[in-house]
Amino acid sequence: MAHHLAAQPLRLMVLDDHAVVRHGLIARLADEPDLSVVGSHATSRELLDALATVAADVVLVDFSLGPSDIDGLNLLRALKVRHPRSRTIVISAHYSAATVALALKAGARGYVGKSQELDELVAAVRTVSKGRIHLHPDMAADIATLSEAASPHTDAEALTKNPLLSPREREVLRCCLEGLSVTQIATKFSRNVNTISTQKHAAFRKLGIRTDNELFKIRHQLDKT
Repeated sequence: MAHHLAAQPLRLMVLDDHAVVRHGLIARLADEPDLSVVGSHATSRELLDALATVAADVVLVDFSLGPSDIDGLNLLRALKVRHPRSRTIVISAHYSAATVALALKAGARGYVGKSQELDELVAAVRTVSKGRIHLHPDMAADIATLSEAASPHTDAEALTKNPLLSPREREVLRCCLEGLSVTQIATKFSRNVNTISTQKHAAFRKLGIRTDNELFKIRHQLDKT
């Protein structure tokens, strides 16, 4: 007679440059019998090295690491390419619709704000482990609203007819909308990071926008130009 085999717990890895946050997350996750933390790391390099030898079903990563570490979007892209079987959830204090949308485009499968309850994180882990995207319903609604908010006329005119917008500034904006970070854009075009950052902010100013949220509103027009 075949014995019933209990399901193996989900293997999790945690990345956050703050030790207190890591310990808090691990303590909460340890309360769940179907979850097992197999790694806890302070830098992206430690995480990527560990994933090369230890498999993880779900990786929990902070979006804003230390000043000398990789940026969040770059890390998400690296994880997607190198460890496609590991599903990534972002845990971050940066919780705007534009940031979440960019993270999902870069490869995240879920996004939990640090102001949310830890139960939300546990739910996210279980959801993404089944191959689904996890977002809080309010955030999902905000992203849908953001997507629908693109103006078909005024924003397009501001973009395409502004004589002050240089080709390079337009180029930087296109890359931003593809989910590339300032660092990645600099690498792609072999330019200085500060130069790219300056071009991005100059373009924002010329277009009369101040945030990534507003940039998302004109992304359809950017794609058509």
